[in-house]
Amino acid sequence: MSWSRPCPASCFDRCVSVTWLCRYDASRLTAGGELMQEPLTIETLKDAAKLFADEHNYLGVPQLYGVNDGKTVGTYAESSFNEFISLNYLHKPGNAAKGIDFPDLNVDLKFTSIKQPQSSCPFRSAQQKVYGLGYHLLLMVYEKTDDHERRTAHLKFRHVIFIDDQRTSDFQLTKEICRLVREKAIVDDIDAYLEDRNLPLDPESRRELATRLLDNPPVQGVLTISNALQWRLQYGRAIKMVATLEEIQGLEDLLA
Repeated sequence: MSWSRPCPASCFDRCVSVTWLCRYDASRLTAGGELMQEPLTIETLKDAAKLFADEHNYLGVPQLYGVNDGKTVGTYAESSFNEFISLNYLHKPGNAAKGIDFPDLNVDLKFTSIKQPQSSCPFRSAQQKVYGLGYHLLLMVYEKTDDHERRTAHLKFRHVIFIDDQRTSDFQLTKEICRLVREKAIVDDIDAYLEDRNLPLDPESRRELATRLLDNPPVQGVLTISNALQWRLQYGRAIKMVATLEEIQGLEDLLA
């Protein structure tokens, strides 16, 4: 399997610009020269993310030269990746109702700058902060630089992190809850802790969650999640954890 620029003609015709990447493999061309798309799975999505990041590190992006707005950069990168996936894989695009990029795989895609690795996501339930968001995260962490001589920008991907859905909870909250459970805390102790952390629950719902946590403690999360009308997700801890190269189940840097 190899990557090629430019793409085969039949594939290139469907590319918006030479910035879009087509995955070239002669065995995937039909007799008529059409590119056969393969099914998108979690494993092929991981492979695609790694290859996209590796190849994109060498591309210039003139339209991002001088642009410092993280939202603009992230929108460009996400559109580029989704275009690449659409060209090469069979999959169902995300929709507003589901709210994630790859609903068939239960995966949401996030692009974020290494300078301020954070994003937001819809608030569905206070329990997401304890038991996870309910879907996996594919986190693409980039560093943007400008080449002033050529007047173009470069996006170097520092990390491509896959976070299992069970790990998408709040690090500090889950760590303390697990400690309380290990030390034989009672419902009152956990209820008091949840109240102290201002988890957005009414007293009755908070008590129900405290009771559930005693019987079903959470998995240690790797995110920092701030209460708001939308969850504010901060990824600094997850990046630090993968940088140690310590093997953590459910947390994987695909570029390591």
